[in-house]
Amino acid sequence: MRIISLSVDGIEQAASRGLFAWLEQQAADVICLQDLRASEDRLSDACFPSGYHAYFCDRADGRRGVAIYTRQLPRAVMPGFGFNPEVDLDGTYLRADFEYFSVVSLFVPPAKQNPKSIEARMRFLDCLQDHFKKISNRRRRYILCCNWNMVHQKADVQQWENYQTAPGFLPFEREWLNSLYNEFDYRDALRMVSSDRDIFSWWPSGTVGDGDGWRVDAHVISPEFTSAVRTVHYCNNRVFSSHIPVFADYDIELF
Repeated sequence: MRIISLSVDGIEQAASRGLFAWLEQQAADVICLQDLRASEDRLSDACFPSGYHAYFCDRADGRRGVAIYTRQLPRAVMPGFGFNPEVDLDGTYLRADFEYFSVVSLFVPPAKQNPKSIEARMRFLDCLQDHFKKISNRRRRYILCCNWNMVHQKADVQQWENYQTAPGFLPFEREWLNSLYNEFDYRDALRMVSSDRDIFSWWPSGTVGDGDGWRVDAHVISPEFTSAVRTVHYCNNRVFSSHIPVFADYDIELF
């Protein structure tokens, strides 16, 4: 099974740059997109590639938004956490359930350098942590395709010394990710197959390769899938946004 994820900085802009024509050539079973910046009812036909079932979780004002495209019809699709109206309607979390596991498209809203924005980030992460506690009691396994808008380790941002007080690299954000990997036992799929410390997925300058890169985009997997990861590749040969696509091949069947 191949999953491709990308944070698009606006789905229509990415479509105009050839995103969907390119995706149709990549043989993905599942595609997860984040930061759509458009509501489903306003999307052009280009955003509905043939051969895929398309699902969206968006906001009425067109901000944020996530999507999942899948070749096979999922058993169920759930927008949001299912228990928090503030988050469920915020266009940040969409889950597609297959027979034995679920794929999630997740967008953690970015924080700005002010107390109000950082407090909002903390509230969102608290809600997300509560959700992970809830689903950890179930037998279902997960593949989370994420734009975290934050990084876990020093190796995940170039020139990390310059960003010690920057949102995305704050102590509480890194500690939250520590909890995800240690307490909840999720795994970073890339680290199952590569120890390369020079891999980045997003450039705050807005131009891929210009300035310091951050690895804010990742596939995060349940521990049962550790041995199922075949390849993880950050693809920088085609540019559709300030992020680059993440390819992952898994030894897993959808059904």
